[in-house]
Amino acid sequence: MRKKQKNITSLADLLKHLKKDTTDYSGQIWFRGQTVSTWKLQPSFLRTDKNISEFTLINKFKQSASLLIDRTPNTYFDWLFQMQHHGVPTRLLDWTESALTALYFAVENNEHINKDGALWILLPTELNKYSNIDSDEADFIPSFDNSEVLGNYDPLAFNREKVTKLLPLAAIATRNNPRMQAQLGVFTISHREKTPIEEIGNKQHIWKYIIPKANKKEIQKELKILGITKFQLFPELSSIGEIIKNEF
Repeated sequence: MRKKQKNITSLADLLKHLKKDTTDYSGQIWFRGQTVSTWKLQPSFLRTDKNISEFTLINKFKQSASLLIDRTPNTYFDWLFQMQHHGVPTRLLDWTESALTALYFAVENNEHINKDGALWILLPTELNKYSNIDSDEADFIPSFDNSEVLGNYDPLAFNREKVTKLLPLAAIATRNNPRMQAQLGVFTISHREKTPIEEIGNKQHIWKYIIPKANKKEIQKELKILGITKFQLFPELSSIGEIIKNEF
């Protein structure tokens, strides 16, 4: 049975609803916060109507970024992670293993402070069942290093074969930069099938909580009390500067 939609008005609400809604589930649980509740779970590359290939975007990014990256990516997936990190449209959607991190992203953008936000809850192994991902491990989630499972999603294969449409997959990646580690980042990757993740199959793999706009500011304060700040999730010099500026 799909979870009844609930509102999150405080951190106490979040804990209460998560305990109730996941009490009978022992598998992995991922989270994603979106500042506008009506936004679909569809990656930016699939939302564009421009006639441009993923390979063209990768090559354009590599052209100018190669000398600026401390560690040169080894695979095309690595290039996708770098592009996602820097705001280039990709087939990736960011998720996290931390509910508090996702809640931060649902309320932190003051540009949308007057719109309801959403906290999505994903059961990654349940999503992957639609793609017949099978393993002897009960909670198996493929890695982007596993070409056998994710080979068809690799940008090189995606560029060569232009007809097949596959469903999105949940996968883990090496957390090789401070931001990914701080945010406990994980990913879904889409193919050519444009159906949003929340509309796939019988929808038993996904549900969301609504963050009413009237409660966003108060939740921001509660997260700050618990140390969930921009610097914790973005451990970079620019975060320190922004925090000090706002306090000043």
